[in-house]
Amino acid sequence: MAEKALTVTALTKYIKYKFDHDKHLKNILLEGEISNFKRNVRGHFYFTLKDDKASISAVMFKGNAWRVKFNPKDGMNVLVRGYVSVFEVAGSYQVYVESMEEVGLGNLYQAYLQLKEKLEKQGYFASFHKKDLPGFPSQIAVLTSATGAAVRDIINIISRRYPLAKILIYPTTVQGENAKGEIAENIRRADSNPDNDVIIVGRGGGSIEDLWAFNEEVVAEAIYQCKTPIISAVGHETDFTIADFVADKRAPTPSGAAEIAVPDQHSILNDIRTHQNRLYEALRRTMRIKSERIRDLKERYVLKDPERLLEKHANTLDALLHRLAQKSPEKQVNEAFDALQKQRGYLDRNMNVLLDSKQKRLERITDKLHVQDPRLILKQGYTLAKKDGTVIRSVRDIRVGDTIEMEMMDGSFKATVQSKKEDS
Repeated sequence: MAEKALTVTALTKYIKYKFDHDKHLKNILLEGEISNFKRNVRGHFYFTLKDDKASISAVMFKGNAWRVKFNPKDGMNVLVRGYVSVFEVAGSYQVYVESMEEVGLGNLYQAYLQLKEKLEKQGYFASFHKKDLPGFPSQIAVLTSATGAAVRDIINIISRRYPLAKILIYPTTVQGENAKGEIAENIRRADSNPDNDVIIVGRGGGSIEDLWAFNEEVVAEAIYQCKTPIISAVGHETDFTIADFVADKRAPTPSGAAEIAVPDQHSILNDIRTHQNRLYEALRRTMRIKSERIRDLKERYVLKDPERLLEKHANTLDALLHRLAQKSPEKQVNEAFDALQKQRGYLDRNMNVLLDSKQKRLERITDKLHVQDPRLILKQGYTLAKKDGTVIRSVRDIRVGDTIEMEMMDGSFKATVQSKKEDS
């Protein structure tokens, strides 16, 4: 007789029966660290309880969850009471939690808080260190797993929103022991490429263990030293990592990072159309105002009778010409010439009077000099004696043997002094 096979459903029901009737599993008190915590829209809690060697799935339905007096989160140590049973659909066992108390922080969460406090004191989270994202990036570097959903979401959203941007993928391990070093190294590689305008680094959601690479100090240091603006997009909206605090911008999800990194082409086109319409409207308004202005000018009497517009200016011109004629250089030169001629006549008259006066005085002086002319005395027989060209006035001025020149009326001669006699 052939052995009859069990169905999966039958086996699962049997296992569930064993769990449900084991008195050791009906009322258990369990301590562990919360990981991968989620609260669904109906208010149920789904999470994992773990210690350093094992983990177990847990669920707490809304009817019990509302009585919890604190906000459960990843890394928190809790004490739960409930029972263990099998979830038949998934074929897995889990803890059905009926009450929960906070015990303390788990090891990972404690390490997370310690590093966060350290880096905050060192200024890694300071706002003045944050760089602005470029408005219209030409190339975007994406650091994430090359096969995950995150990279596909980023590529799809950027291509849809802003197809002008190039996307350069840096395949990066984002989970596990080697992830932190690879993330930091790829950040430095992307930063050294001058064509990269912005960097997106991140991954999809997961437990605190899955996201832990982004809580490592080496990754925080690489982000802090990065010269290129960097967006951190790790996990879901409720997940916060050290990378989120250090980065220039934090996105709630990888998809959100793609939306932050690039503008929306449809919004840009709408803005262009809006500005275009405003420009056309401003141009039409200006044209209308100018047209009305032209019509007003055409109706003015000065344009209908332009000669009247010129009358005032003609009168002004006549007045200016008259003033110009009064101040004409030719007239001023003529007046100056007439004045010069008058001064010249006055000068001539005064000069003649002065010359006459001087001539008469000269004649008087000449008459006096003529009377005293030595030659008149010489005509009377007197002689003029000189020694070395000097008139001799006294016998004391000569000595015996001197040669003297004797000047008479009609000539001169030289003589030698043979003797002299002085009157007593």
